[in-house]
Amino acid sequence: MARQLYLYLFIITALLASFTYVYYSKQLKFEKDSKTQMLKSKSDSIVQLTNQLDESNAFTLLKNEYAQNYFVNFDVKQLEPSIREQLIAFNDSPAGNVYTGQEKLGEQKFIINKMKVLNHRWIIANYSDGTYWGEAMIKYFVDDKGKATFQTMDTFIYPKEEY
Repeated sequence: MARQLYLYLFIITALLASFTYVYYSKQLKFEKDSKTQMLKSKSDSIVQLTNQLDESNAFTLLKNEYAQNYFVNFDVKQLEPSIREQLIAFNDSPAGNVYTGQEKLGEQKFIINKMKVLNHRWIIANYSDGTYWGEAMIKYFVDDKGKATFQTMDTFIYPKEEY
């Protein structure tokens, strides 16, 4: 009788051990597969974001070789921040930045918030007075000393949204 009891306990223990082994081996395989799939999806996301960034930076001075060749006497990496600073400096005017093409519509003046140097000749800028928002296309020229002059080509102000 004791022999049969030990035999049953041995069989039950062997079954439990084999079920536990199969369960944990499948769980490890599942975790490994899910990590691999997650890494693949993250890698795909990184590739997709990199492609989107390259696409959006296609129209920049730093990515346009033809525009860079126009500025033979300048380091383009230093020229772009200089142009940005020179244009943003007009925000300090009491009437606002003249290159927004907008007169004051209220208490606040229009200032340029963001801008992107598209190539050797054009800048696109976002401006606002806190209530109204708009965009401007600005033409610029750089003299031999690195001083930029600007000319507003076109502007657009968005209608005020009422909530």
